[in-house]
Amino acid sequence: MKTQPAPNVVALRLSLYLRQLEQLLAEGIRKVSSQQLAASLQTTAAQVRKDLTHFGQFGRPGMGYEVAPLIEELRRILGTDRTWSVIVVGVGDLGSALLRYRGFRKKGFEVVAAFDVSAGRVGKTVGSVAVYHVDQIPAIVRKHNVRLAILTAPAEAAQELTDLLCRAGVKGILNFAPTTLRTSPGVAVQPVDLAAQLEQLSFRIASVGLPRR
Repeated sequence: MKTQPAPNVVALRLSLYLRQLEQLLAEGIRKVSSQQLAASLQTTAAQVRKDLTHFGQFGRPGMGYEVAPLIEELRRILGTDRTWSVIVVGVGDLGSALLRYRGFRKKGFEVVAAFDVSAGRVGKTVGSVAVYHVDQIPAIVRKHNVRLAILTAPAEAAQELTDLLCRAGVKGILNFAPTTLRTSPGVAVQPVDLAAQLEQLSFRIASVGLPRR
């Protein structure tokens, strides 16, 4: 297997390939070509093959890919062939919605606890997840060997909470707070800016009708 790190955009496409392959398997399809996989994701067969060769040789030229084994390989590469303990920090509307979402577990992510500072939220259960005060983050992280956190706190509190998460030993943060975070070395942040995504979508729609200059 190759050891050089792949670009982040390749890892993103691997997730898309995995989703499509899982759908194909559910439909009873056992083999797929790079051309078929590319067409379903609006990319090219060459791009599919190039992305996969970052991690090794899958399939044979002219023979396509066995769907089930490729799913196993992609899960291993993405690290979702195991179960990750995850915490949610911030139990407002968005955090509460994420706690009620049932799709994390089947993808290998187990939400083990949530945290907030509001007396009206601490001590409650949302979905099936208990809500603790943020002061208990270090203890819960140690207890469950948590490495991943979802941050849905307000922007003004996000950096302080990020510092706390880093000190506690969290290594990856999915950041929904509308701010840029500074982290300790070795801690990865994946921002999710919903407003920015909507802006990009509105641009793509609006630009179709823009006059040429």
